[in-house]
Amino acid sequence: MPHMIENELAEQLLTQRLDPGTIQMGTRAIYQRLLEESAYLDGGNFRRLHANDLRRMFDLYDDLFFAGACRKMLGEMPLTFRISPRMTLAAGKTMRHEHFTPQGLPFYCEYEIVVSSPLLMQTFCGEEREATVSGLVCRDRLEALQRVMEHEMVHLLEMLLWHNSNCGAARFQGIAERFFLHTHHTHALITSRERAWREFGIRAGDWVSFTHRGARFTGRVNRITRRATVLVRDPEGVRYSDGNHYRKFYVPLTLLQRTEPPAERTKPAAEGV
Repeated sequence: MPHMIENELAEQLLTQRLDPGTIQMGTRAIYQRLLEESAYLDGGNFRRLHANDLRRMFDLYDDLFFAGACRKMLGEMPLTFRISPRMTLAAGKTMRHEHFTPQGLPFYCEYEIVVSSPLLMQTFCGEEREATVSGLVCRDRLEALQRVMEHEMVHLLEMLLWHNSNCGAARFQGIAERFFLHTHHTHALITSRERAWREFGIRAGDWVSFTHRGARFTGRVNRITRRATVLVRDPEGVRYSDGNHYRKFYVPLTLLQRTEPPAERTKPAAEGV
């Protein structure tokens, strides 16, 4: 029976094309069901999201689009859902964790679908540009979350059926287009880098100043995620590839001020004899 389910599902994914109207009606029905049933979602631009919402969304998609085949394929293998505050570039991620016996033999697999909270929560805050996920314009956070879940479900299905999954490959993109109308495999949500530039005028490479424990520091922005990583020259700090020593600070964007780079210190010329 499991092999029959696998074969039927593989054939369905590789050959079936859903009607666009059916897809849109189905995704809108899931949107409404989530708002009606969730104890956490307070609207399309929700202010709070729980892993239970991800689990419920997954099951609604599985039932409506795949007749429960995802859960049947998983069988006893665990599937967990998590919301990550640390994912600042990828909107979602599907992972397979393989477990082995002490002899190195395969024991069991478990799967996890993770969704980025920063990308969802810092988008749809009044910005002028469109926000898209998988090539589709999203009107609010819940629609964006649906597109992310659709993308991750295709990853999971590929992992279950073919062991590997690559959203840049033709098989993945064909499934995502035929079942969910996706035209791209990337997102255009507001990243931390874009937010830092739009709201604070700060980009990686800029010189900034900030206060830490009562002292004022000046350094250069090395990276921007939820916070900015700022490198400050310090003879006792870690030596970097440019030959200088730096201390590393993780600073909230709201505490940074752009500044001019410090003047280079030059040694006084030696007096001639």
